[in-house]
Amino acid sequence: MSLKNLNPRLGLMLLFILVAGIIRVVLGADSNMSPIAMFTPVGAMALFGGASFSQKWKSYAFPLLTLFISDIILMQVFHKEYASGLLYKGWMWNYVSFVLMVLIGQVMIQKISVGRIVLASVAAAFLHFLVSNFGVWVSGSTDITTGLPFTRDIAGLTKCYILAIPYMQYTLIGTLIYSAIFFGGFELVQRRLRPAHQ
Repeated sequence: MSLKNLNPRLGLMLLFILVAGIIRVVLGADSNMSPIAMFTPVGAMALFGGASFSQKWKSYAFPLLTLFISDIILMQVFHKEYASGLLYKGWMWNYVSFVLMVLIGQVMIQKISVGRIVLASVAAAFLHFLVSNFGVWVSGSTDITTGLPFTRDIAGLTKCYILAIPYMQYTLIGTLIYSAIFFGGFELVQRRLRPAHQ
């Protein structure tokens, strides 16, 4: 394959997804696991992948691979004490929410517009909040206020969601800001590349 055959649009999309993974590792390396660690481009990466790749499998494969690699780095290098095997307890719930966020990008952002990106960002952040924290509760994770597992009832689930609200705020803000950067930046770079490749 020669360089002439490389698709600059695909390369640019992959670069944006790679940058998202790097930012996630840098912010997630915080040893205190503070809410600011949730100010990552993961939601925006999922929406961007869902909206940008014409081949559906790429919409899921590239962002999921980036998420997986960044998870391994975070769990095996920076947060080994929280690791459960290669990843972390309840990791599959985060991946389910991530797949659903890619789907939101495919469905809600078929045409790029500010309104669609904002709505999709809000939907993705809330969906991630609901699914991932349900996973925290159902997998028997520890209630940070008691040091014991969350109780297996509505009160325990409710408390899990309440304790996650500060993290949700950063997820929502991060998804909105990074989505604006990804979609806006991608469009800007594409416009600059167009004359050179026509």
